[in-house]
Amino acid sequence: MSYIRINLLAVFFLFFLFGPPESPSFAEDKSFYSPVIQVDTENHRVLISTFGSVFWIDAPDAAKPYIEKLPISGLVDFVVEMRGNEQAPLLKTWKVKSGETSCKYFDGKTCK
Repeated sequence: MSYIRINLLAVFFLFFLFGPPESPSFAEDKSFYSPVIQVDTENHRVLISTFGSVFWIDAPDAAKPYIEKLPISGLVDFVVEMRGNEQAPLLKTWKVKSGETSCKYFDGKTCK
């Protein structure tokens, strides 16, 4: 009986120490430093590659007029919002580190 009580106390202690388990519904910002593989202007998304995987990043309305200015094969630091439910990450900002473009920095609203 005392083992059960000790185990329950340990579980409660760990819960309060580390917090509740993260739910996939919580949005989280992440940064990816990647080359631009492809820009899909019809579907408003950008294909990037990082850590051996290739995936799409969706562009919000504010970024749609500017994504075509991203340089193919150019290195870009993307900040995205990770979304759950198997949705593609949502673009928040970018900084072009290499490649020719008239839009080096997108701050979430405008291109500079």
